[in-house]
Amino acid sequence: MRVRHPAVAGLFYPAQPAALLSAVQSLLAEVDAVAAPAVAAVAPHAGYVYSGRTAAQVFARLDVPRRCVVLAPNHTGAGAAVQGGSVYAVGALVTPVGEIPVDETLAASLLAQCPLLEDDPDAHRREHAVEVELPFLLARRPDVTVVPIVLGWGDWPRTRALGEALVTAVRASPEPVLLLASSDMNHYESAEVGGAKDRLALEPALRLDGEELLAVTRKHRVTMCGRVPTAAVLHAARLLGATKGELIHYSHSGMVTGDDDQVVGYAGVIVR
Repeated sequence: MRVRHPAVAGLFYPAQPAALLSAVQSLLAEVDAVAAPAVAAVAPHAGYVYSGRTAAQVFARLDVPRRCVVLAPNHTGAGAAVQGGSVYAVGALVTPVGEIPVDETLAASLLAQCPLLEDDPDAHRREHAVEVELPFLLARRPDVTVVPIVLGWGDWPRTRALGEALVTAVRASPEPVLLLASSDMNHYESAEVGGAKDRLALEPALRLDGEELLAVTRKHRVTMCGRVPTAAVLHAARLLGATKGELIHYSHSGMVTGDDDQVVGYAGVIVR
């Protein structure tokens, strides 16, 4: 069986099982909320010390189904997918707290529906943006299965096509599917500037307008690394009948470091 091993355990989150389990459970326990089903969500993917609380605010509110598609940016640029849509389509993803099987049936459905996607495991070997979400998913749903996808394009036509393929796959599924976009917000500007840019990006995101999200981030140079995964997920959610996104939590790295001169923003959004 093909297995993808952790790339950032011990860097972005604890590598020891007991320490990781404790960290995730503690973050989730801080949230006083009732979990409910959702069509989609957006969660950050930085080190847990920076973005873990924002991520936990999202996952604690999700009634996570067994099937989940996780879409993330391709930070490393690795991979051989011609169009830049790289799926880890078979096997399992190892975490320090257990393995998560790839939902091979759902992955095959997406590959068949969308020619922009290819089975491209090399793109996933060193990529962290899917990996850091996995311990939270496993904590909320021990039998979860995932379809990991990392994306390396920036245009709306391909993003729209992927969103529509997600809709087809979700509608064909005999059980619910959660669409999860992994994204941090603006990078390495002051908290004031970054916060203003993030508000510009979140406005169309909460309206589920993926096309406008891409246009705004381009026009205002909002360095939201997962803007394409987020736009694809929002477009799919709207077509699936979702009506709005809710900003659950917002934070930035300066809240941890005490340095507001160069921060990374983190937003948690749930779409129902």
